[in-house]
Amino acid sequence: MQKQLGPLTGKQKAAILLISLGPDISAQVIKNLREEEIEDITLEMANLRTVGSEVKEKVAEEFRELYMAQEYIASGGIEYARDVLERALGSHRANDIINKLTVSLQVRPFDFARHTEPSQLLNFIQNEHPQTIALVMAYLSADQAGTILSALPAQRQVEVAKRLATMDRTSPEILSEVESILEKKVSAVATQGFTAAGGIDATVEILNRTDRGTEKTIIEALTEEDPELAEEIKRRMFVFEDIVMLDDRAIQQIIRESDSKDWALALKTASGEVSARIYKNMSKRASDLLKEDISYLGPVRLRDVEDAQQRIVNVIRRLEEAGEIVVARGGEGEVLV
Repeated sequence: MQKQLGPLTGKQKAAILLISLGPDISAQVIKNLREEEIEDITLEMANLRTVGSEVKEKVAEEFRELYMAQEYIASGGIEYARDVLERALGSHRANDIINKLTVSLQVRPFDFARHTEPSQLLNFIQNEHPQTIALVMAYLSADQAGTILSALPAQRQVEVAKRLATMDRTSPEILSEVESILEKKVSAVATQGFTAAGGIDATVEILNRTDRGTEKTIIEALTEEDPELAEEIKRRMFVFEDIVMLDDRAIQQIIRESDSKDWALALKTASGEVSARIYKNMSKRASDLLKEDISYLGPVRLRDVEDAQQRIVNVIRRLEEAGEIVVARGGEGEVLV
């Protein structure tokens, strides 16, 4: 006889949904989750035994309703979503769905600001404390935040970037206070609960959209103030898969400057696009030898592959800093040769 499941947690529902979607689609979904989320959901999937079709259908229907509600919110805001859901599902069910979205999934603060020109936002926040500027930028798109960061004075750029990189969680009281300042000038938005924003990943994404001069100023200053933080940011500024964005001449130089053993490891898990670009910029003999080296490697540790890829990325950064190759940055325009 099938064991009945009690009230399901969010993680259990996620696990059931992924099981229902099948291995191919689930694998694509899992790639977009954080490491701790993957661990939690994988554990739930492992602990689930038999799940009845009725439970699967209920979980899938709840997911569909939440997804549609998010689409409605994105299109016209919470009240619009509530109105549509009430017409379709009734007041009680609509309120239940909206509450789950605003409490569990979080409606991001400063939504109004993401539809505002960066130049206007700059006028509103440029004279605020660096921590306040960093907080607002953390909730903007990377393009908006990169434009604002580039327009700030050099010293202010460094102060804001450092605070953005070290930001973790912000209390609802502080968020509400900062929002109320912009509220009078741009728009208004409600917020609930603690919201995670900022951090190194957000900083890297923003710096990748600034001009090279802004990036260089910030990295050099951070290197003096906080070497470990600066090194971590630099490490993430250009990842191995970004090689496909470089021109053939740059790739050829990187190949010459890098250890052939590193290429064998680095391409072991690389995408077909990356491998094709590397082989294209080698002689036929060299590419055949590299393919042969890769085939002889056998099973390798993921850490060894990542280390080899990082050593090649370090070569790229060294060549870029020496002015021998060009890595495009936001706002720099076309490269003249």
